[in-house]
Amino acid sequence: MGFPPPLPGTVVFGIETSCDETAAAIVRRGREGEAEILADVVLSQIAEHAAFGGVVPEIAARSHLEHLPVLMRKALEIAGMEWADLNAVAVTAGPGLMGGLLVGMMSAKALALSRNLAFIAVNHLEAHALSPVLTEGLSPPYLLLLVSGGHTQLVAVEGLGHYRRYGTTIDDALGEAFDKVAKMLGLGYPGGPEVERLAAAGDPRRFALPRPMKGREELHFSFSGLKTAVRTAALSIETLTEQDKADLCASFQQAVIETLADRLQRACRKFRAEHPDLAAPAVVLAGGVAANRAIRAALAGVVEEAGFSLHAPPLAMCTDNAAMVAHAGLLHYEQGRRDLLSAPARARWPLDPNAEPAIFAGVKG
Repeated sequence: MGFPPPLPGTVVFGIETSCDETAAAIVRRGREGEAEILADVVLSQIAEHAAFGGVVPEIAARSHLEHLPVLMRKALEIAGMEWADLNAVAVTAGPGLMGGLLVGMMSAKALALSRNLAFIAVNHLEAHALSPVLTEGLSPPYLLLLVSGGHTQLVAVEGLGHYRRYGTTIDDALGEAFDKVAKMLGLGYPGGPEVERLAAAGDPRRFALPRPMKGREELHFSFSGLKTAVRTAALSIETLTEQDKADLCASFQQAVIETLADRLQRACRKFRAEHPDLAAPAVVLAGGVAANRAIRAALAGVVEEAGFSLHAPPLAMCTDNAAMVAHAGLLHYEQGRRDLLSAPARARWPLDPNAEPAIFAGVKG
Protein backbone atom coordinates (compact mmCIF):
# COMPACT_ATOMS: atom_id res chain seq x y z
CA MET A 1 0.00 0.00 0.00
CA GLY A 2 1.62 3.23 -1.13
CA PHE A 3 0.45 6.80 -1.49
CA PRO A 4 -1.98 8.39 -3.96
CA PRO A 5 -0.56 10.05 -7.09
CA PRO A 6 0.85 13.51 -6.29
CA LEU A 7 -0.97 16.64 -7.41
CA PRO A 8 1.78 19.16 -8.26
CA GLY A 9 1.00 22.67 -7.15
CA THR A 10 -1.31 21.65 -4.28
CA VAL A 11 -0.83 23.89 -1.23
CA VAL A 12 -1.99 22.90 2.27
CA PHE A 13 -2.03 25.05 5.40
CA GLY A 14 -1.32 23.15 8.64
CA ILE A 15 -2.30 23.97 12.23
CA GLU A 16 -1.02 22.23 15.39
CA THR A 17 -2.34 22.98 18.91
CA SER A 18 -2.56 19.56 20.57
CA CYS A 19 -0.38 20.31 23.60
CA ASP A 20 2.05 23.14 24.44
CA GLU A 21 3.33 24.19 21.01
CA THR A 22 1.34 26.57 18.86
CA ALA A 23 2.31 26.01 15.23
CA ALA A 24 1.35 26.92 11.67
CA ALA A 25 2.93 25.75 8.42
CA ILE A 26 2.46 25.62 4.67
CA VAL A 27 3.43 22.62 2.54
CA ARG A 28 3.29 22.47 -1.25
CA ARG A 29 3.56 19.59 -3.70
CA GLY A 30 6.41 20.49 -6.03
CA ARG A 31 6.57 20.04 -9.79
CA GLU A 32 8.66 16.87 -9.46
CA GLY A 33 6.28 15.38 -6.91
CA GLU A 34 8.32 16.31 -3.83
CA ALA A 35 6.71 17.87 -0.75
CA GLU A 36 8.12 21.32 0.00
CA ILE A 37 7.91 23.10 3.36
CA LEU A 38 7.29 26.74 2.48
CA ALA A 39 6.78 27.94 6.05
CA ASP A 40 7.01 26.30 9.47
CA VAL A 41 6.58 28.46 12.58
CA VAL A 42 6.38 27.10 16.12
CA LEU A 43 5.83 28.99 19.37
CA SER A 44 6.77 27.03 22.48
CA GLN A 45 4.93 27.57 25.76
CA ILE A 46 7.77 26.26 27.96
CA ALA A 47 8.13 29.52 29.87
CA GLU A 48 4.41 29.61 30.66
CA HIS A 49 4.37 26.11 32.15
CA ALA A 50 7.82 25.97 33.76
CA ALA A 51 6.63 27.20 37.16
CA PHE A 52 4.21 24.28 37.36
CA GLY A 53 6.66 21.58 36.25
CA GLY A 54 4.29 20.40 33.53
CA VAL A 55 1.66 21.46 31.02
CA VAL A 56 -1.43 23.16 32.49
CA PRO A 57 -4.28 22.55 29.99
CA GLU A 58 -6.12 25.81 30.68
CA ILE A 59 -2.96 27.91 30.27
CA ALA A 60 -2.09 26.02 27.09
CA ALA A 61 -5.51 26.62 25.54
CA ARG A 62 -5.46 30.34 26.35
CA SER A 63 -1.97 30.69 24.88
CA HIS A 64 -3.06 28.95 21.66
CA LEU A 65 -6.02 31.31 21.42
CA GLU A 66 -3.81 34.35 21.84
CA HIS A 67 -0.95 33.40 19.52
CA LEU A 68 -2.38 31.20 16.75
CA PRO A 69 -3.83 34.04 14.60
CA VAL A 70 -0.44 35.81 14.64
CA LEU A 71 1.41 32.63 13.67
CA MET A 72 -1.02 31.90 10.86
CA ARG A 73 -0.40 35.31 9.30
CA LYS A 74 3.35 34.89 9.82
CA ALA A 75 3.32 31.56 7.97
CA LEU A 76 1.61 33.21 5.00
CA GLU A 77 4.18 36.01 4.99
CA ILE A 78 7.14 33.60 5.11
CA ALA A 79 5.69 31.56 2.24
CA GLY A 80 4.96 34.71 0.25
CA MET A 81 1.36 33.62 -0.27
CA GLU A 82 -2.21 34.81 0.12
CA TRP A 83 -5.18 32.86 1.44
CA ALA A 84 -6.38 32.50 -2.15
CA ASP A 85 -3.28 30.43 -2.97
CA LEU A 86 -4.33 27.60 -0.63
CA ASN A 87 -6.20 24.43 -1.57
CA ALA A 88 -6.83 22.97 1.87
CA VAL A 89 -6.37 23.45 5.59
CA ALA A 90 -5.26 20.52 7.76
CA VAL A 91 -5.44 20.60 11.55
CA THR A 92 -4.62 18.28 14.41
CA ALA A 93 -8.00 16.97 15.57
CA GLY A 94 -6.53 14.63 18.18
CA PRO A 95 -5.26 13.06 20.26
CA GLY A 96 -4.30 15.80 22.69
CA LEU A 97 -5.57 18.28 25.27
CA MET A 98 -9.17 19.08 24.43
CA GLY A 99 -8.93 22.82 25.07
CA GLY A 100 -6.00 23.25 22.71
CA LEU A 101 -7.51 20.97 20.07
CA LEU A 102 -10.69 23.04 20.04
CA VAL A 103 -8.73 26.26 19.43
CA GLY A 104 -6.98 24.75 16.42
CA MET A 105 -10.08 23.03 15.08
CA MET A 106 -12.30 26.11 15.24
CA SER A 107 -9.60 28.25 13.63
CA ALA A 108 -9.17 25.74 10.80
CA LYS A 109 -12.90 25.39 10.28
CA ALA A 110 -13.33 29.17 10.14
CA LEU A 111 -10.53 29.39 7.58
CA ALA A 112 -11.98 26.58 5.47
CA LEU A 113 -15.48 28.06 5.52
CA SER A 114 -14.48 31.67 4.85
CA ARG A 115 -11.99 30.82 2.06
CA ASN A 116 -13.84 27.85 0.56
CA LEU A 117 -10.98 25.46 1.32
CA ALA A 118 -11.02 21.70 1.78
CA PHE A 119 -10.95 20.81 5.48
CA ILE A 120 -8.95 17.81 6.72
CA ALA A 121 -8.88 16.62 10.35
CA VAL A 122 -5.49 14.99 11.00
CA ASN A 123 -4.52 12.38 13.56
CA HIS A 124 -1.48 13.76 15.40
CA LEU A 125 0.07 10.28 15.66
CA GLU A 126 -0.33 9.76 11.93
CA ALA A 127 1.43 13.06 11.28
CA HIS A 128 4.40 11.82 13.31
CA ALA A 129 4.26 8.42 11.59
CA LEU A 130 4.45 10.02 8.13
CA SER A 131 7.09 12.64 8.96
CA PRO A 132 9.98 10.71 7.31
CA VAL A 133 7.96 10.64 4.10
CA LEU A 134 8.12 14.44 4.20
CA THR A 135 11.74 14.81 5.29
CA GLU A 136 13.40 12.09 3.21
CA GLY A 137 10.84 10.56 0.88
CA LEU A 138 10.61 7.21 2.71
CA SER A 139 7.85 4.90 1.47
CA PRO A 140 5.90 2.29 3.44
CA PRO A 141 5.85 -0.36 4.64
CA TYR A 142 8.11 0.41 7.61
CA LEU A 143 8.22 -0.10 11.36
CA LEU A 144 7.52 2.91 13.59
CA LEU A 145 8.71 3.44 17.16
CA LEU A 146 6.77 6.46 18.41
CA VAL A 147 8.09 7.85 21.69
CA SER A 148 6.58 11.10 22.92
CA GLY A 149 5.15 12.77 26.00
CA GLY A 150 1.78 11.13 25.54
CA HIS A 151 2.49 7.96 23.56
CA THR A 152 4.90 5.05 23.35
CA GLN A 153 3.99 2.64 20.57
CA LEU A 154 5.38 0.20 18.05
CA VAL A 155 3.37 0.36 14.83
CA ALA A 156 3.65 -1.25 11.40
CA VAL A 157 3.00 1.52 8.86
CA GLU A 158 1.56 -0.21 5.79
CA GLY A 159 0.30 2.84 3.90
CA LEU A 160 -1.77 5.99 4.24
CA GLY A 161 -4.49 5.23 6.79
CA HIS A 162 -3.27 1.65 7.30
CA TYR A 163 -1.54 1.05 10.64
CA ARG A 164 -1.18 -2.04 12.83
CA ARG A 165 -0.16 -1.56 16.42
CA TYR A 166 2.34 -4.08 17.75
CA GLY A 167 2.64 -2.64 21.25
CA THR A 168 1.78 0.32 23.45
CA THR A 169 2.48 1.54 26.96
CA ILE A 170 0.25 0.08 29.66
CA ASP A 171 0.87 3.06 31.97
CA ASP A 172 3.17 6.07 31.52
CA ALA A 173 4.41 7.21 28.14
CA LEU A 174 8.19 7.50 27.94
CA GLY A 175 8.23 11.28 27.66
CA GLU A 176 5.94 11.46 30.67
CA ALA A 177 8.35 9.26 32.64
CA PHE A 178 11.30 11.50 31.72
CA ASP A 179 9.40 14.58 32.89
CA LYS A 180 8.34 12.96 36.17
CA VAL A 181 11.87 11.77 36.95
CA ALA A 182 13.14 15.30 36.29
CA LYS A 183 10.47 16.77 38.57
CA MET A 184 11.20 14.41 41.47
CA LEU A 185 14.91 15.27 41.21
CA GLY A 186 14.20 18.99 41.18
CA LEU A 187 15.44 19.53 37.63
CA GLY A 188 14.17 22.10 35.16
CA TYR A 189 11.25 21.86 32.75
CA PRO A 190 10.91 20.32 30.23
CA GLY A 191 12.40 17.31 31.95
CA GLY A 192 13.59 15.22 29.01
CA PRO A 193 16.49 17.46 27.93
CA GLU A 194 17.51 18.00 31.57
CA VAL A 195 17.68 14.28 32.30
CA GLU A 196 19.68 13.72 29.10
CA ARG A 197 22.08 16.54 30.00
CA LEU A 198 22.77 15.22 33.51
CA ALA A 199 22.96 11.61 32.34
CA ALA A 200 25.97 12.49 30.20
CA ALA A 201 27.92 13.19 33.41
CA GLY A 202 26.61 10.23 35.39
CA ASP A 203 27.42 6.58 36.05
CA PRO A 204 24.72 4.39 34.42
CA ARG A 205 25.78 1.37 36.51
CA ARG A 206 25.47 2.91 39.98
CA PHE A 207 21.78 2.23 40.56
CA ALA A 208 20.26 -1.19 39.80
CA LEU A 209 16.99 -0.14 38.21
CA PRO A 210 14.48 -2.50 36.57
CA ARG A 211 14.13 -3.05 32.81
CA PRO A 212 10.34 -3.30 32.64
CA MET A 213 8.82 -5.81 30.16
CA LYS A 214 12.30 -6.84 28.94
CA GLY A 215 12.27 -10.42 27.69
CA ARG A 216 8.51 -10.67 27.30
CA GLU A 217 7.06 -11.80 24.02
CA GLU A 218 4.27 -9.22 23.84
CA LEU A 219 5.54 -5.87 22.62
CA HIS A 220 4.02 -3.54 25.20
CA PHE A 221 5.88 -1.04 27.38
CA SER A 222 5.67 -0.05 31.05
CA PHE A 223 7.52 2.83 32.71
CA SER A 224 5.59 3.47 35.92
CA GLY A 225 7.60 0.94 37.95
CA LEU A 226 10.90 2.29 36.62
CA LYS A 227 9.88 5.80 37.61
CA THR A 228 8.97 4.54 41.11
CA ALA A 229 12.34 2.77 41.40
CA VAL A 230 14.10 6.06 40.67
CA ARG A 231 12.07 7.73 43.40
CA THR A 232 12.92 4.96 45.88
CA ALA A 233 16.61 5.26 45.08
CA ALA A 234 16.49 9.04 45.46
CA LEU A 235 14.74 8.84 48.83
CA SER A 236 17.38 6.41 50.11
CA ILE A 237 19.96 9.20 49.93
CA GLU A 238 19.69 11.75 52.73
CA THR A 239 20.94 14.72 50.72
CA LEU A 240 21.11 14.39 46.95
CA THR A 241 24.26 15.87 45.44
CA GLU A 242 24.54 16.90 41.81
CA GLN A 243 26.58 13.74 41.19
CA ASP A 244 23.84 11.62 42.79
CA LYS A 245 21.32 13.21 40.45
CA ALA A 246 23.58 12.66 37.44
CA ASP A 247 24.04 9.00 38.36
CA LEU A 248 20.29 8.55 38.82
CA CYS A 249 19.61 10.15 35.45
CA ALA A 250 22.25 8.01 33.76
CA SER A 251 20.93 4.84 35.38
CA PHE A 252 17.36 5.73 34.41
CA GLN A 253 18.30 6.55 30.84
CA GLN A 254 20.29 3.31 30.50
CA ALA A 255 17.31 1.30 31.77
CA VAL A 256 15.13 3.05 29.19
CA ILE A 257 17.61 2.33 26.41
CA GLU A 258 17.86 -1.37 27.25
CA THR A 259 14.08 -1.64 27.50
CA LEU A 260 13.53 0.06 24.15
CA ALA A 261 16.27 -2.05 22.56
CA ASP A 262 14.62 -5.29 23.71
CA ARG A 263 11.17 -4.23 22.52
CA LEU A 264 12.51 -3.00 19.18
CA GLN A 265 14.56 -6.14 18.53
CA ARG A 266 11.46 -8.29 18.94
CA ALA A 267 9.37 -5.93 16.82
CA CYS A 268 11.96 -6.08 14.02
CA ARG A 269 11.74 -9.87 14.01
CA LYS A 270 7.95 -9.72 13.84
CA PHE A 271 7.99 -7.13 11.06
CA ARG A 272 10.58 -9.10 9.09
CA ALA A 273 8.47 -12.27 9.36
CA GLU A 274 5.44 -10.40 8.02
CA HIS A 275 7.43 -8.81 5.15
CA PRO A 276 9.92 -11.51 4.07
CA ASP A 277 10.28 -10.08 0.57
CA LEU A 278 11.10 -6.54 1.65
CA ALA A 279 14.62 -5.86 0.42
CA ALA A 280 15.38 -2.85 2.62
CA PRO A 281 13.26 -2.83 5.78
CA ALA A 282 13.26 0.41 7.74
CA VAL A 283 12.63 1.57 11.30
CA VAL A 284 11.35 5.10 11.90
CA LEU A 285 12.01 6.75 15.26
CA ALA A 286 9.57 9.62 15.81
CA GLY A 287 8.15 11.77 18.61
CA GLY A 288 9.71 14.19 21.08
CA VAL A 289 11.82 11.58 22.90
CA ALA A 290 13.41 10.74 19.54
CA ALA A 291 15.42 13.94 20.03
CA ASN A 292 17.40 12.20 22.81
CA ARG A 293 20.80 11.60 21.23
CA ALA A 294 21.78 8.72 23.53
CA ILE A 295 18.59 6.85 22.67
CA ARG A 296 19.08 7.53 18.95
CA ALA A 297 22.65 6.24 19.02
CA ALA A 298 21.79 3.09 20.96
CA LEU A 299 18.80 2.19 18.80
CA ALA A 300 20.81 2.79 15.62
CA GLY A 301 22.98 -0.14 16.64
CA VAL A 302 19.96 -2.34 17.38
CA VAL A 303 18.41 -1.55 14.02
CA GLU A 304 21.64 -2.15 12.10
CA GLU A 305 22.14 -5.50 13.81
CA ALA A 306 18.61 -6.50 12.80
CA GLY A 307 19.35 -5.65 9.16
CA PHE A 308 17.14 -2.56 9.07
CA SER A 309 17.93 1.07 8.30
CA LEU A 310 17.10 3.74 10.89
CA HIS A 311 15.23 6.87 9.88
CA ALA A 312 14.72 9.69 12.36
CA PRO A 313 13.40 13.12 11.37
CA PRO A 314 15.56 16.19 12.07
CA LEU A 315 15.41 17.19 15.74
CA ALA A 316 13.08 20.11 15.01
CA MET A 317 10.63 17.73 13.34
CA CYS A 318 10.59 15.30 16.28
CA THR A 319 8.68 17.69 18.53
CA ASP A 320 5.18 18.92 17.70
CA ASN A 321 5.02 21.02 14.54
CA ALA A 322 2.50 21.98 11.87
CA ALA A 323 4.59 20.97 8.85
CA MET A 324 3.97 17.28 9.54
CA VAL A 325 0.25 18.05 9.98
CA ALA A 326 0.10 19.93 6.67
CA HIS A 327 1.96 17.08 4.97
CA ALA A 328 -0.42 14.42 6.32
CA GLY A 329 -3.28 16.62 5.15
CA LEU A 330 -1.67 16.91 1.71
CA LEU A 331 -1.53 13.13 1.34
CA HIS A 332 -5.17 12.74 2.35
CA TYR A 333 -6.21 15.60 0.05
CA GLU A 334 -4.49 13.86 -2.87
CA GLN A 335 -6.36 10.69 -1.95
CA GLY A 336 -9.61 12.63 -2.36
CA ARG A 337 -10.51 12.92 1.30
CA ARG A 338 -12.54 15.90 2.47
CA ASP A 339 -13.89 16.13 6.03
CA LEU A 340 -17.09 17.79 7.13
CA LEU A 341 -16.91 20.91 9.28
CA SER A 342 -18.82 18.93 11.90
CA ALA A 343 -15.76 16.70 12.49
CA PRO A 344 -15.07 16.60 16.25
CA ALA A 345 -11.93 17.15 18.27
CA ARG A 346 -10.84 13.89 19.89
CA ALA A 347 -8.83 13.73 23.12
CA ARG A 348 -8.06 10.08 22.29
CA TRP A 349 -7.70 8.82 18.74
CA PRO A 350 -5.86 5.52 18.23
CA LEU A 351 -3.88 4.96 15.05
CA ASP A 352 -5.08 1.36 15.00
CA PRO A 353 -8.68 1.28 16.28
CA ASN A 354 -8.80 -2.49 15.74
CA ALA A 355 -5.84 -3.29 18.01
CA GLU A 356 -6.55 -5.66 20.86
CA PRO A 357 -6.78 -3.83 24.21
CA ALA A 358 -3.54 -3.94 26.19
CA ILE A 359 -4.19 -5.51 29.58
CA PHE A 360 -4.10 -3.02 32.51
CA ALA A 361 -3.69 -0.09 30.09
CA GLY A 362 -7.25 1.21 30.35
CA VAL A 363 -8.06 3.96 27.86
CA LYS A 364 -4.36 4.27 26.95
CA GLY A 365 -4.36 0.79 25.46
